[in-house]
Amino acid sequence: MMPIVQVEKRQLIDQFISRLQSVFSVDLLADLLSRLILALVVFSVVMLTWIIINRFVSHRLKRRVDSTTAAMLQTLTKTAFISLGLLAGLNAAGVQTGTLLASAGVLSLTVGFALKDTLSNIVSGFLIFMDRPFTIDDLVEIDGQYGRVDRITLRTTRIVTKDGRMLAVPNASVMNKTIASYTNFPHQRIDVRVTIAVTEDIERVRSILLDLVRHDPSYLKEPAPRMVVVEINDYNLAIELQAWLDDERQHIEKRFALREAAFKALVAANIEMPLETIQLAPHKIEVNKSLLPTESNT
Repeated sequence: MMPIVQVEKRQLIDQFISRLQSVFSVDLLADLLSRLILALVVFSVVMLTWIIINRFVSHRLKRRVDSTTAAMLQTLTKTAFISLGLLAGLNAAGVQTGTLLASAGVLSLTVGFALKDTLSNIVSGFLIFMDRPFTIDDLVEIDGQYGRVDRITLRTTRIVTKDGRMLAVPNASVMNKTIASYTNFPHQRIDVRVTIAVTEDIERVRSILLDLVRHDPSYLKEPAPRMVVVEINDYNLAIELQAWLDDERQHIEKRFALREAAFKALVAANIEMPLETIQLAPHKIEVNKSLLPTESNT
C-alpha cells in the first residue's frame, strides 16, 4: 500500500499534466505552427522584395550620388524593410501590432537606458553623414589609427589599415576625436627632412634636392617645390624638401621613395650629413696629497 504523501504527489503531477494537455492541445499547437509559418513567409516575401529592389537600384544610385550617400540610403532602406517585414509578419500571425507598438512606447525608456551607447552611436552615424568629415574611400587618421574608410554603418565606422586590419570604430568615438583627412582636398604636401654639415653650400644642396621633383609628373609645378632650413644646430643644419603631390593617395609611398632618393643623391654628391655630436672637454682635477691615506695609517 503506497504512502499518503506519494499518492498526493502523484495526483498533483497528474493534475499538472492534464492542465498542460488542456492548454497545449493538438489543435492549438497546429494553429500556432501555422501562424508562425505564415509570419515567416510574409517576412521572407518582404525581404525578397528588398533584395530585388536593391539589386536593380544600387548601381543606378551609385551613379547619381556619391558612395557615402548611397551606402547610407541603402542602410536606411534595409532597416525600414526589416521593420516592415516584422510588423507585416506579426500582423499576418494575428498579433495586434497597434497594441504592440503602444507597449513598445512604454518600454522605450527602459530600452533607451539599456542601449544608450548603441543609440549614441546610431545618432553619431547620422551626424557623420550630415557633417561629412570624411567619405567612403577617404584616407583618414582617427585617434592615431590611419587607414581607408571602407564603410560607415549605423553603429561603427569601418577602417582598413595599411597592414590589412579592419578597425570598427564606434561612431560616437569618431565624433569626439580629431579627424585628419588625407584625401578631403585635391592635393597634399609631403615634407622630407635631412641634416647636412654647417660647412656645406646650401644653394648646391637646394639644387640637388629640387632636381628630384622638378621633372617628376607626380609633383605639382604650382605650388612650386622648395627647400627650407628648419633648424640650425651646432654641427649641422636641418633642411626640409617640400613638394606638393598631384595624387594625394600616394603620399605614403612617395614620401618613402623621396626620402630614399634624397639620401642617395646627397651621398652621390659627397654632401656631408653628420649626426648630432657631443664634444667632451677635458677637465683637470688637482688632488691634495696631504688628505690621502699614508701606509702607516693603513
